[in-house]
Amino acid sequence: MSEKTLKIFETFIETTVAELKAQLGNDKVVLGLSGGVDSSVTAVLLHKAIGNNLHCIFVDHGLLRKNEFEQVLDSYSHVGLNVHGVRAGEEFLKELSGISDPEQKRKIIGRMFIEVFDREAQRIKDVKWLAQGTIYPDVVESISAKDSSLAVKSHHNVGGLPERMNLKVVEPLRTLYKDEVRRVGYALGLSSSLLERHPFPGPGLGIRILGEVTQEKVAILQEADAIFINELKQSGLYDKVWQAAAILLPVKSVGVTDDKRTYEYTIALRAVSSTDAMTADWVHLPYDFLAKVSNEIINKVKGVNRVVYDISSKPPATIEWE
Repeated sequence: MSEKTLKIFETFIETTVAELKAQLGNDKVVLGLSGGVDSSVTAVLLHKAIGNNLHCIFVDHGLLRKNEFEQVLDSYSHVGLNVHGVRAGEEFLKELSGISDPEQKRKIIGRMFIEVFDREAQRIKDVKWLAQGTIYPDVVESISAKDSSLAVKSHHNVGGLPERMNLKVVEPLRTLYKDEVRRVGYALGLSSSLLERHPFPGPGLGIRILGEVTQEKVAILQEADAIFINELKQSGLYDKVWQAAAILLPVKSVGVTDDKRTYEYTIALRAVSSTDAMTADWVHLPYDFLAKVSNEIINKVKGVNRVVYDISSKPPATIEWE
């Protein structure tokens, strides 16, 4: 980042922190942390503005990546933020039982997310604000200025919020694109390992499991996703990809394992390049890399016998499948 660009974002930080101080005063704020870029930058901005009046909560909705709950809590222990981890996976999965429609799933996860927040916030006296890492593409995709029926999809931190909320919302990154959020993070002094982490959707694996979400499917996808992401890192490809994901498809197909017929799930791999998440192109990953990942998933993940690669760009496809 050039000195001129750095100055621009340092000015943004100064202005935003001043505005947050004026808006929030001595009020207490609850912030949801995910371990991602948006919520992390939001947390540091708020911490600069209100210090110990910021209370961070990390909700495990049961739809995180493999071992992510423990890893995220550990990463924030080194940042100095006050973070409280909450395991609520059983509650979320119960509400999602029997639901296949992607919009319904997003809205349920959004509602449950805020309800859990509200419940945890009651443990902290006099909390008045809920902070969110909403960025501009979230808003554009969730709400059409001309016709709400034209919305692409609901984001858990934009659409699906319950009508009755006990907390007011503050969103300091709402006007920024993802690349701008990263630059703010660098200007704040955050590590590149955190800022260059791939985006991960708020609803988590709930929108990467097409159709009904079950504990069995979550376990299958966690294993497949872990293999894909780890191989990207080990092959030096992770930083060359904007976002990568494994998706569990709601169809089974015939396969052969140990000379026996199988009838198991299909995993779709997705890797895209982008700058602002408004448009994206699929990444031409090397054939030998894809072959290795496919073999690893099929051989190690019980319940999967087929792997495919998504070569769709946005538009017309979205980055996530749901």
